[in-house]
Amino acid sequence: MKIRRWGLLLLLIVLAACSNSEQATVVVGADNTPAHGDTFIEASIGDASNLLPVLSSDSASSDISGLIYNGLVRYDKDLKIEGELAESWEISEDNLTITFKLHKGVKWHDGAPFTSADVLFNYLLYTDPKTPTAYAESFKQVASAEAPDPYTFRVTYPQPYAPALISWGMPIHPKHLLEGKDITKSPLSRSPVGTGPYRLSEWSSGEKIVLESNPDYFEGEPYLKRVVYRIIPDQSTQFLELKTGSLDFMGLTPLQFDRQTETPAFKKLFNKYNYLNFGYSYLGYNLNRTLFQDKRVRQALTYAIDKQEIIEGVLLGYGKAATGPYKPDTWVYNTQVKTYGYDPDKAKQLLAEAGWRDSDGDGILDKDGKSFSFTIVTNQGNDLRAKSGEIIQRRFRQIGVDVQLRIIEWATFLKEFINPGNFDATILGWTGGPEPDQYNIWHSSKTGPRQLNFIGFKNAEVDEILEQGRRTFDLQERKRYYDRFQDILAEEQPYTFLYIAEALPALAKRFRGIEPAPAGIRYNFSDWYVPKDEQKYSR
Repeated sequence: MKIRRWGLLLLLIVLAACSNSEQATVVVGADNTPAHGDTFIEASIGDASNLLPVLSSDSASSDISGLIYNGLVRYDKDLKIEGELAESWEISEDNLTITFKLHKGVKWHDGAPFTSADVLFNYLLYTDPKTPTAYAESFKQVASAEAPDPYTFRVTYPQPYAPALISWGMPIHPKHLLEGKDITKSPLSRSPVGTGPYRLSEWSSGEKIVLESNPDYFEGEPYLKRVVYRIIPDQSTQFLELKTGSLDFMGLTPLQFDRQTETPAFKKLFNKYNYLNFGYSYLGYNLNRTLFQDKRVRQALTYAIDKQEIIEGVLLGYGKAATGPYKPDTWVYNTQVKTYGYDPDKAKQLLAEAGWRDSDGDGILDKDGKSFSFTIVTNQGNDLRAKSGEIIQRRFRQIGVDVQLRIIEWATFLKEFINPGNFDATILGWTGGPEPDQYNIWHSSKTGPRQLNFIGFKNAEVDEILEQGRRTFDLQERKRYYDRFQDILAEEQPYTFLYIAEALPALAKRFRGIEPAPAGIRYNFSDWYVPKDEQKYSR
């Protein structure tokens, strides 16, 4: 089973925890045979918002939905596309038609059969103007969709669309439970019914979400019987519970990974892993605010930030400076893109050119009687963002910019600040995958309510590039488009791209079947198991 984040989601660190407070012990037995049973418990800094994937865009919801639902396709361990609900597919010579053959015998969690009618309904659901989703764009590219028989689904595009195949990795929703219903009022948002390896068993808001293995899963029942997500908003608290054996899994902070887990006791109970994430963190400017509408101001703020200071001081070296939305080790990354080294003098020069001067001698720049002052908001529970914000706040003060830093609980942060655009600037992150299409985040048509271009970035050339980039299958031609896209972002600086952090998970040693790969360690979660003589939980 693949842990997937289809589309680009708001980045939120998800960690693992356990509701049992007894001391963890590991007795390595002679039998290492895969066995069913035991419980895997992790913690999240925020609760899920909605378990209907079409309506959610936060990673807490996505992580859980990834175990409840399936798409037609998914990424394998090497980040290549493979079938999931689709047994196979054929693409026409002109690249305009995809014909999927579906697995037979797949059942929804309520026992109803899964058929091509569900896939067709899914297409109609995502493209329905009444569906408030951020993920309609890929499906709006379709000219026609049909289900000629229960196990065949065919989709045709009017023109080439490079992300077409992977776009069908979006989770499929059940037609028989949603057709003709107001999806915004569906009880399935709290009581989801999917085809995936796990079923929802319990959801206590703000406390925990419990999943039970699906014995009828078409790829075979997963070995681990239960998965428990506990809501623990503080990473230090999570770490304490991990060390006492109350948690099975956690995404460590760099400090925890580097300096607090190198003890014999910890090494006896846990394995640690590290690999570069697909996600990046950024300081995003609300371009609807007059303060940030001059690109010289945004460039100046980027020059004022010492990214390496953040990487060394906050990440402890476990990360790389970000120059745009792509990882440095991917084919789409622009190696020649403009970079902004730490240069406070250049920052002051650009601000002066933009009309900002300290006319009253109070140490804060002003213009037209207004001080250069604003607030950066970020979410509670992410120490990396909070500490990065503190460094940024200090560096901005040195160039005469007054910044307040506000840390807000996740649900409130989204509902009252990000979704309605009620912020000056924000430290956040995006995570995605190998497909480089960035239409949903950067196209000017995606600036509306609950859309992902919530900073209000609008650039006609970028719009054209994003439209052309998704229309070609030629890799070199696509790269030329996305190289130019990165060049424009570098010039415009709607975000100050901060860093790409390494994932630093710790996992209890009793779990087996973990095989690190380019996709990380969670791609084969259904294959994880605990030998019978090491199982800790009887439920």
